Order: sequence, then C-alpha cells, then structure tokens
Amino acid sequence: MVSPSSSAGATAPGTLSLQQAFAEAAQRYRVPEEVLLGVSYLESRWDTHAGLPSVTAGYGPMHLTDARTALADFPQQGDGGNDARGDDQRPLTSTAGTVSTASAVKDVTKLPATLTTLERAAGLTGLSGEQLRKNPAANVEGGAALLLATQKALGEPLSSDPADWYGAVARYSGADDAKTAAVFADNVFQVVRDGEARTTDSGQPVALSAHPGLVPGTAQVRAQVRALGLKDIDNSGTECPRQLACEWLPAPYEEFGAGDYGNHDLADRPNDEKIDYIVIHDTEGSWDTTLKLVQDPTYLAWHYTIRSADGHVDQHVQTKDVGWHAGNWYVNAKSIGIEHEGFLAEPGTWYTESMYRSSARLVAYLAQKYRIPLDRQHILGHDTVPGPTTSYIPGMHTDPGPYWAWAHYFQLMRAPLRATAGPQGGLVTIRPDYEKNQPVYTGCVKAGDTCPARGSEAVRLYTEPSEDAPLVKDIGLHPNTDSTTGVNDTGARASTGQQFAVAERQGGWTAIWYLGQKAWFHDPVQQPTAVNARGWVITPKEGLADIPVYGRAYPEAAAYPVGVPVQVVSPLPYKLLAGQRYVLGQRTLGEYYRSVTFDPAQHVVVRGQQEYYEIQFGHRVAYVKADDVSVLPSTRG
Repeated sequence: MVSPSSSAGATAPGTLSLQQAFAEAAQRYRVPEEVLLGVSYLESRWDTHAGLPSVTAGYGPMHLTDARTALADFPQQGDGGNDARGDDQRPLTSTAGTVSTASAVKDVTKLPATLTTLERAAGLTGLSGEQLRKNPAANVEGGAALLLATQKALGEPLSSDPADWYGAVARYSGADDAKTAAVFADNVFQVVRDGEARTTDSGQPVALSAHPGLVPGTAQVRAQVRALGLKDIDNSGTECPRQLACEWLPAPYEEFGAGDYGNHDLADRPNDEKIDYIVIHDTEGSWDTTLKLVQDPTYLAWHYTIRSADGHVDQHVQTKDVGWHAGNWYVNAKSIGIEHEGFLAEPGTWYTESMYRSSARLVAYLAQKYRIPLDRQHILGHDTVPGPTTSYIPGMHTDPGPYWAWAHYFQLMRAPLRATAGPQGGLVTIRPDYEKNQPVYTGCVKAGDTCPARGSEAVRLYTEPSEDAPLVKDIGLHPNTDSTTGVNDTGARASTGQQFAVAERQGGWTAIWYLGQKAWFHDPVQQPTAVNARGWVITPKEGLADIPVYGRAYPEAAAYPVGVPVQVVSPLPYKLLAGQRYVLGQRTLGEYYRSVTFDPAQHVVVRGQQEYYEIQFGHRVAYVKADDVSVLPSTRG
C-alpha cells in the first residue's frame, strides 16, 4: 500500500479529469507519464466503458482484471446453433460444442493471476475494488501501482527514461511467453513514438505527445525481457507477419470411425480454389476452452485464434486447408477463419487495442498474400456470412456483433472507411461515430433486458423515416415474427463498412435497398451515420419483375463429373425486385469443393461456367446469377 506521505497533497481520484489522473498517478508512483498513457492506450484506448468489463474481465482505462466480479455480473450466452461446417450433404454429428464454454471458468477460486490484477492493485493502493472498477482516475492509479511494483521486482531503476521501463511494460501484458510480452511492449513504445490524441467514450479529451526519438536499445530490450523468465513459443510452420507473436497449435486431422473425420479438410489453396474471404469471429468462450475445442478431432477448426488481453495469436490450420467455421460450406471452402477471444458477456462488451492491432496486422498480411480486397464484401463478420439455404438462416451465428469497432479495425489496416463521392454518388458506406452511436439493444444478459448503453458500429433500419416506424422485416430470419432490438437479431441492421445503394433521402433520413425493400436509417447532417460513395451496382435485367438470390455460388448441374452428386442451387426466401439496386462485391464462377472422405486424394473441386455476383443484400451478403442482372455504375440515374 502507498504510504500516506506519498499521496500527500494529491487530488481525490473522483475529482480529476482523465488527463490529470494520468499526470498525478505518474508523479505519485514515479512512472513516466508517457509509459502510463501508452500502456493504457494499448489496453483500452483510454476508454472507461462505463465501468463494464472487457471480454477478458478487464475494467477501466488500465484494464485491471477482476474475473470473479465479471463472471457474476455477465454470465455467458451463445449466439446461434447451426453446424459451422455448413454442408447439408454432410452434417456434423459431434456434440462437443454443445457443452457451455463457461464451464471452464466456473471455479473462480482457481483463476490465474492474469485475471485478478485488480485485487493486487487494491492491495497496493488501498483503494476498494468498486473504486478501481468504476472510477477511471482510481483505475489509472491502480495501473501505475502495478507498473511500479513490477519495476521494483525486476530490480530496474525508477527512472524518468521510458526505455528503462520496457520490461515492466512487457510484464503488464500478462503474457506467459517472451515474444507476446515483447510485441505488447513494442506496440506501447510505438504509440509513445507516434503520439495519440482522442476524445474517449466518456467525452474526455486525452493526448499523448509524440516522442519520435524513443527507441529502446536492442541489448536493453533483450535483457529486460529475459529477466521476466517467460517461456519461448514455437512459431515454426506459422503464417504470420514478423511483428506478431504467433504460435503453432495444430488442429488434428484424424479419422475416428465410420468414415468420419475432423476437424477440417486438407486442400491446396489457392492452387485448387481461390481464397476470397477472411471471416472474423468471436469465440464466445474462454481462451483455454476454445483451444481445447479446436484440438478435438470430432469438433470444428478454424485457422487462427487471437487472445484479447495481449494480442497473442495461435494458428491451428494451414491457410491452404479448409476450416469448418463459417456455417456455409461454400464460404468455408473459400475463406480463412479468425477467432477472437470472447470471455464473459454475450456479446463481448469490449476488446483491447492489443487484440485489434494483432488482428489487423494478421488480416492485412493475409489479404496481401492472397490478394483479398480490404473491404466489407471480402472481410466478413461471421454475422454477415449468408445462410447457405433457407433452413440455415435462423441459426446462423451473429458474432462478432454490433460492438466490434469495424471503422477502427480498418483504420489499423490502413484501409480507412472514407467518403469516395459526393451526394450524387449513388451509394453510402455505413460509418457512424462509434462512441456517439448508441442504439438500444436488449438481451445481452437476459432476454428482453436492456443492454448497458455503449458505442456500436451498427445502425437500425426502419420501414419509414421515423424511429416510431416498425423495423424492416427479414423474412428468412423471422418468417412469422417481426425484427427486434435483440443484440443477436441482425434482421434490421446495417453494419459499419457495408455499402448500399441509395433509394431515397428525406430530411435527416436515408433509405437504402435492403432485402428487397426500402430500409430507412437516421442520417442527420450534424451527426451523419454514413458517408457517400460510388461504385458498381446490379439490378434485375429489363423485363424481369424479380430475380432469386442465393446463399452459395454452386456450379450448374452439367459441371459435375460422374460420381459427384449434383448440389442443388436453391434460392433463399427473398426476392430482388425490378428497379432495386445492390452493391456488387465480386464476380465469381460457380465452385463446389467435394470432400467427404479422409483421403484428400479423393477430394474434388467442381468448377462450372455459371457466373455469379456477390452483393450486399441485407446485413449478410448474398449471390445472384449474372444472367439475371445488369451491372451499372452507381451514378447512373
């Protein structure tokens, strides 16, 4: 605990601005202010999140972890029930995933120290757990106390030189391996070199001035990291950029009886099939439970998992192989799946900057490697993957949900979501101010209960330009009921980065074409929720009253060789009507990856001549046959 003399003359935590809180805590605990600001930015971007926990039980700007409280306040839920393989010719029979992933963390007496740092901060500062969770200034003080205690334990000087604190910063990550801890510290010092300034979610302006000359020496860094006594990781065989801490933890490819096998398929992409998509997931479970599941040969597998607390990456499946993750076999065969740790609330309340930065680097690397465009037609959320057939639609997953910060994510990938046209461009890109955009959601903890107010990347869609009007209807998701404000209900929602054709504008409202209907969202001039764009759109060919849309782009019957059953190209329950326009994502020829045996030599890629266009049809993408539509520039009247 800090002695009374050390805090003499200090301002009470509750009366400080956040910028002042950093300055006072830095002075009181003799931690360089830029180090304290840099660590906090990597953990939370200085946001307070109204005292709510992150997906790994972290509270406040310094991400002090208190899993016992977080688990009690935010029990975990699921978000969908479909088989992630998404192949109606070969349904998954395993029940491994039906066990609640929350079961692995029920015994709160055995939580690791990394999930209880708030308790240690309370002991060091004399502040209560409630203060450290709810009061941002107290939380900053707790983080400073942890850094000071670590610096002393490492035998490093209480120096004003930030470089002397490299080891303490690396330890703050909570990582158990040297590479992850070093990457976290490197990110912190990059933020300090570059400088940052933003207004937080509580309306507090915070700034960190740039220190471009601050580069800790290589020998100094190695010595400080070595002193942490952390393990080395095996990165052999991984496909990751150099700046990431990436570990190989393979998913098993095993046969386990009756011709069944798991938990992915061997392939030779992109030689046999082009990789068109990267799918962003939320694990909705603890890190340890998620890794156990991906190592179960009777369950499912995806390519990468990213830890929230420190941005550590595990790779499980080579990108040339096909994971079972997206709930749509066509998308699985042409995508890479990346899971992001979600731990407590459903959906996760917030993610760390460390996770966002690791994920953005990985996605940018993979996109460059496989020439995947960095846009929302190719970087899909699991919640935007279409149901392959009508029966799949109600059970499709909804992660990463409306709290994933897509605009910030694309900014980190150096592909910012900006206006590309004036009002006559014909398209809009959904782009609300994340912090100010706080639509009401229900069902985060219990069905019907209102979720805590917080920033969101999604806008709500209405049948008329009024928030009193009914929400638009998704007849596939809700064949007999109306859309709701449920956090997992995507029926009347447009997501940041998605592009739609403008159908009409009226006052402070914009209408877009969405699921075969006009959908209105509030788009006031003083606080716009979209930016203008131009591009290519599709519309039904002249003379056609409507055309079908599909959840997968399978070949025509004539393309299938003898011995390979023809896959039915069944339309979804929607209609795309004459005069409507939808944004073109990509052109593709029909393909089907036939893999129903353990021996990959018997796998077949069926390629057809039928051309499809991927479109942004509703919240999820869809496909139309090129024969049914005309392609036009969005600026044509």
